[in-house]
Amino acid sequence: MTAFSQYFARIYGVRGLGSLTIVRKAPQNHNKNWKSHIACAFDGQRMKGIMATPTSNPHPCGQCAFYSQSVWEPIGASSVDALTHRFTRTQLSEGKTLWKQGSDNGGVICVSKGLIALRNLHADGRSTLIRLAYPGEIIGIRSFLTGRDHQTEAKALLPSRVCVVSNNRAAQIVHSNPGVMSRLAVRCIDEIDRTHERIIAATTMSNKAHLAVLLQRLMDAHGERDGAYYKMRLPLSRSDLADLIGVQPETLSRIIGRLEKDGHFKITGRKVVTPISRASSKECEEDDKANFDRLIGQSRS
Repeated sequence: MTAFSQYFARIYGVRGLGSLTIVRKAPQNHNKNWKSHIACAFDGQRMKGIMATPTSNPHPCGQCAFYSQSVWEPIGASSVDALTHRFTRTQLSEGKTLWKQGSDNGGVICVSKGLIALRNLHADGRSTLIRLAYPGEIIGIRSFLTGRDHQTEAKALLPSRVCVVSNNRAAQIVHSNPGVMSRLAVRCIDEIDRTHERIIAATTMSNKAHLAVLLQRLMDAHGERDGAYYKMRLPLSRSDLADLIGVQPETLSRIIGRLEKDGHFKITGRKVVTPISRASSKECEEDDKANFDRLIGQSRS
């Protein structure tokens, strides 16, 4: 996985986790500031930091691989029973809707397995994929903190599992545990940063580079090796791919044609194949890295 694809993973909500990640050696010539920024930008969810070793722990998140980064980890011992009492784990089949756009907030939700798509539904029946949520991510924070209805729909793209703390109980615990509120605030800031960086990426990367890095990150997360190739079944539709890189579906088809002509990817329906020798986003990274540091620096000032 290259440094730039890590950055792209953060702003578009795609990343490989645990045993699903196909590890590839990243280029070694990145400067320290670049590597440091990526480490900080990657949503605070670097694999070594979050894949905690399960131990005996009465905390309902205590056996989770993401416990050390859980928003509920800071609660005091007196709040563990209260959290456990209104803490549920829900299995979602592929295509199952977790919440509908316009529905009441049901609580604070953490994705613990699978892949959740967050979309905005339009009055004319169309929809726009906003982002993907992978294990370890919190979703539905805005509606929880504001008390407003959900502004998006959440649906499982793969068999998934979510952990839910009911709205009223979550509010009580947040009120009595400042550390929990602090972690929720950090997640909200991460969302704002992701949005800003996505806007910047749209002005500094070509559509072809967008798609190449997105496909590479999805391959890292969902692909498997088959001889001299990596292959995967796309967990999302071509329309969703178009939404994530900000183009119309017909434009996406032309971009796919250019990638296939270059020999980077072969896409048939939802089947994607890439040669191992090509399984790197280095070309995209080298074209766009120079603008990245300058523009991100400007956005922070």
